[in-house]
Amino acid sequence: MINVDSLGNIQKSHNDQLNNYMIPISNVDWQFLHTVYSFNERDTDVLSLIEKEDLVLFTFDGLKRRCGIHPETLSRILLRLEDEGIIKKSSKGYIVTPKITKLKLNSVSKEEHTSTLLQTFLPSDLMTQQVIDDLKGRWFGLLRWFGMSENSRGVILKWVTDDGGIQIAADIQGTALNIEAKFITNNNLNLALKAAYQLMNNISKLYQSSKAAKHTTAYFGNNSNYLPPA
Repeated sequence: MINVDSLGNIQKSHNDQLNNYMIPISNVDWQFLHTVYSFNERDTDVLSLIEKEDLVLFTFDGLKRRCGIHPETLSRILLRLEDEGIIKKSSKGYIVTPKITKLKLNSVSKEEHTSTLLQTFLPSDLMTQQVIDDLKGRWFGLLRWFGMSENSRGVILKWVTDDGGIQIAADIQGTALNIEAKFITNNNLNLALKAAYQLMNNISKLYQSSKAAKHTTAYFGNNSNYLPPA
């Protein structure tokens, strides 16, 4: 977890790197995609973001905020991607299919600036998968649910601020938790830190409720005749 002494150094490093900050422009072979698929350049911008974030699941609202695209335009784009079998609509949002790996998508020309905000460990008696399931799809404080990615090490849960200017990611690998900010159009480090602590506060609440549930189950499990007071 970040301490007070190191916060000044983080702010200085953050400001230095942002002097050369530029909103990235997609470097996608969209002419190839237009030939093979019925995609236009705007479609491939969205595809490039999905691929770059390595998303396996995302929501319409989260992608709209992250891309800054008008809802009607995004609806048409996602419908085309769905028709091509690249994404599938579900009750939890859109699932990205393996077909996206067959597209010739190049990486963006410049990455957004990122900063690690918090590093800690989850309690060993806390069910990590339960935390992931409880956090998925949640909105709280400054954060709006965007989506998630998976790899061999773990799961990364992603949110964006209401204006889409900052992306917050919770990288969970076993009991290790790393919370990182990606600055898209908003460079406010203090706002990102506030959002990170709001996320951490919700994780703490999940742990407390989990402990209470375990205690209740154990207590009543060993006292089958016990009745709580009216």
